[in-house]
Amino acid sequence: MPDSRRHRGKAPKDALLFGDEARLALTCAGRDLAWLLGRAYPIDASLKLVGDRYGLVQRQRKALLRAACEPERATARIARRVSIEQAAGAELWIDGFNVLTTIEVALAGGVVLFTRDGCARDIAGVHGSYRRVDETLPALELLGECLARWEIASSRWLLDRPVSNSGRLCTAMRELAAERGYRWIVELVADPDPLLSATEELVATADGVILDASAAWLSLAREVIERSLPDSFVVDLGD
Repeated sequence: MPDSRRHRGKAPKDALLFGDEARLALTCAGRDLAWLLGRAYPIDASLKLVGDRYGLVQRQRKALLRAACEPERATARIARRVSIEQAAGAELWIDGFNVLTTIEVALAGGVVLFTRDGCARDIAGVHGSYRRVDETLPALELLGECLARWEIASSRWLLDRPVSNSGRLCTAMRELAAERGYRWIVELVADPDPLLSATEELVATADGVILDASAAWLSLAREVIERSLPDSFVVDLGD
């Protein structure tokens, strides 16, 4: 059956699973999971132990996993995080699907996680397939406006070529950049991760592997959400 969803990341029970009454349990579970990971306990076993203790359902456990990070690693990542004010005048390399999907989710009213390492992450993700939703164009326009307002010198967007529909998205982004005068370069590459990990330029991503390798990074999705989407469904698990 073809995917007919028009929005990304919004689930019917999220208001209950991530509402005020659930957040205390999620916050406590996040602390416990970080403690276990910081002592080198296996992630799968740790997540099951914590999830069972706090009675978390699968979607809550997925969110917890997305937000989890060993304390020392979180501290090291945050130390290399650059604020948007510090990023003015920089060339920014952007993990395209990683950033775009989180803004799409925020615009759709889906859950956005503020995580222990200073990132914003969603629970939707892209796993080999990407489909445009109603929020895709507004998300790209918002990103373009913010990058221009924040005086980013230029942005190099890297999109995963193997992901289905990435070519169509690339074309749409190039056309939008030409129409609006955005200083964007949009590229299809086999795998953005090694390129983003190796560059000396400032990178925008929430991918942990890239964050650990980067000399400096910008939490672009979080900056956009905090400054331009204040009514987003944010669940802060950053402790």
